[in-house]
Amino acid sequence: MPSANNVAPHAGAAIPENEELNKGLPVLVMGAIGVVYGDIGTSPLYAFREALHVSTTAGAPANDATVLGLLSLIVWTLIILVTGKYIGIVLRADNKGEGGTLSLMALAQASFKNRPTWVLVLGVMGAALFYGDAMITPAISVLSAIEGVQVVAPNLGRWIIPMTIVVIIGLFAAQRFGTSGVAAVFGPVTAVWFLALGYFGLMRIIEDPGVLAAINPIYGVNFIGTHTGIAAATFGAVFLAVTGAEALYADLGHFGRKPIVIAWFALVFPCLLLNYFGQGAYVMEHGEAVANPFFQMIPDWAQVPMVILATMATVIASQAVITGAFSLTRQAVQLNILPRMTVLHTSATQPGQIYMPLVNGLLLIAVVLLVLGFGSSSHLGAAYGIAVTGEMLVTIGLMVVVMYRIWHWHVSVIALVVVPIFIIEAIFFSSNAAKFFQGGWVPVMVALTIAATIAVWIVGRNRLAAKTRRDEVPLSFLVENLSKKKPTIVPGTAVFLTSDIEGAPTALLHSLKHYKVLHEHNVILTVVTSSAPRVSDDEKVTIDAYNDLFYRVVVTFGYMETPNIPKALALARKLGWKFDIMSTSFFLSRRSLKPSPKGGMPLFLDRIFIALARNATDATEYFHIPTGRVVEIGTQVVI
Repeated sequence: MPSANNVAPHAGAAIPENEELNKGLPVLVMGAIGVVYGDIGTSPLYAFREALHVSTTAGAPANDATVLGLLSLIVWTLIILVTGKYIGIVLRADNKGEGGTLSLMALAQASFKNRPTWVLVLGVMGAALFYGDAMITPAISVLSAIEGVQVVAPNLGRWIIPMTIVVIIGLFAAQRFGTSGVAAVFGPVTAVWFLALGYFGLMRIIEDPGVLAAINPIYGVNFIGTHTGIAAATFGAVFLAVTGAEALYADLGHFGRKPIVIAWFALVFPCLLLNYFGQGAYVMEHGEAVANPFFQMIPDWAQVPMVILATMATVIASQAVITGAFSLTRQAVQLNILPRMTVLHTSATQPGQIYMPLVNGLLLIAVVLLVLGFGSSSHLGAAYGIAVTGEMLVTIGLMVVVMYRIWHWHVSVIALVVVPIFIIEAIFFSSNAAKFFQGGWVPVMVALTIAATIAVWIVGRNRLAAKTRRDEVPLSFLVENLSKKKPTIVPGTAVFLTSDIEGAPTALLHSLKHYKVLHEHNVILTVVTSSAPRVSDDEKVTIDAYNDLFYRVVVTFGYMETPNIPKALALARKLGWKFDIMSTSFFLSRRSLKPSPKGGMPLFLDRIFIALARNATDATEYFHIPTGRVVEIGTQVVI
């Protein structure tokens, strides 16, 4: 073991170049089309239909003025929120190449010395709301596609729910096999989907070019001005056109900003506009007789193929959000805001492709219950907006921190950019909040449950750590005493895992108490999660020597990395430690937690925390330590 001190790791460690970025821009653009834009690409199935239905049901006539007004609102929502906010601004806020709510939270936190609690609260809120979105997206997307069967064969209408559930169960069952095998077809299938959207929309536009007048925002302003009584309901339906916009930022680390931007302007945005305009032209021609403009405007010869293609597109869109839920959960675990969970890697070459059985199972149950409970994509539309608009507001709030503290923008510039976006998103949020009792309560309850779980876990962990520190002996005191009066020394290396850098590990104290021996090399190992997504191998491990018997080793993983302790310790050979797994024993403390009526949290919250801790993935499995090299020592802690 070396005796020289080494420089401690820091959050700004260099990141290995992503292999995906070496495959060429065209491949990345095609991949972005399939993964990033799958969700927003299925919005034409229901967004304009719902906006028209809400407006006409509330009293607006199904005339040209109504159609042009709704189209204008949809077009400018896409321009301002997707093109302006996400493409123009948010995608630039990468955390060492990674995006998403928790990455943005970590980036904002890193700009403060003391990491304020309110930034953590914002990040937790955004993450919790994402789960609400991830639950509803597969339900509404797949259901809206299968509903196209009713247009082709009305007598099959009663089979829509069973067929939807079969597709959803198949989708979630396939997650265990990973996306590496099917990822290659995601991009091409979604590209065909967008081309079909654009083609059938263009055919209708040619028949009635006057629909293009909706590009003028005056039509949207006039519609709201003359229908103020239904404005809130209309905004709630119009917002469905931009669901999936958060995926642009969440998937930033997989593709990079440039491919995402190119895919948007070269294919996705033009095809979306053509399809919405085409639906509008069809409604202007047929009036109130249109119940499902997306499928009805398609010629008879293409309806069956489009139902099949729509189902494939919605499965892909659902796959993207499910994968996003896996990635977000792994980030939350690494950032210590959720308990450890089993993470299975489904690709030998792509570390981002993971499968989390617990998350997958809970999502499947939630999605099936939503389909059974709501029964149609129209009813699900009422539940869809609150989670997404809430997440968007969280994103813009964290972006203000990044703009001011990291980009050093002037306050006036920030206000000029942020205030209009905030006002628009606040209007959308309030409009969707008005649908709370029509189904909007579902994602809100899901988000509150997850946020409460995270809060209990964070508070419980902090209390447990404080309790442990009070009971432990300072490590420096123990090392000093053992160097003066050495117990029996046995050959080999003992690694004691602890989260407390200052205190002596409980496993070490109990080992001395019961075995009364000490190994010739004793390593006090602490695993730290960096605020960076990845940490380079050169800065992953640091070693400090207390004396000939004791060494302090700190292993730092990025929050996007899988913590593998044996692999990390193998890197220590460059620092002079000839790590040999076969002569090393890992000592872990297995705590048995007991609730205390005098604890800092109410007793029922103590019990929830204990249940979370009890069901967390075993440390041996989570850190990939060979089971044959582990010694677990049990302790009982009253919290």
